[in-house]
Amino acid sequence: MIQSPVLSTGLSLALLGGLSACEMTTGVGADRDPSFAPDYISIDTRLLDDDLVSFLVVMKGARSKADVADYAKCAAAQYALIRGYGFARHVRTNVEESDGLWRGDAVYTVSAALPQGVLTLDAEVVVENCKDDGIPTV
Repeated sequence: MIQSPVLSTGLSLALLGGLSACEMTTGVGADRDPSFAPDYISIDTRLLDDDLVSFLVVMKGARSKADVADYAKCAAAQYALIRGYGFARHVRTNVEESDGLWRGDAVYTVSAALPQGVLTLDAEVVVENCKDDGIPTV
């Protein structure tokens, strides 16, 4: 039986729909731009409440705020795993740049179960993608 490409695509999209709630980094070394050579300087983790955590990251060589946010996302995902949780939910990220030094202040909640919300992370998947992309974690 030959399957219509439209049906296959529709079925694939329907199956992937359940994953749309989790935000993931690209992974598999997606960022292979040879001119992109960031310097990941530090990650400072601050527990704000039982499940609310702030990540202060510093880096050089970011192309935009998104690179800094990805660094913080990788830290949050690894932190969730270290604490025995499988998920994190992004609350907010503030980024500033001064003289080539980028600073990010991101807040995430961590939890054992998939939290409600749009900006959730499957910690194991994100950490693997961060490794593939060369972004350090906690």
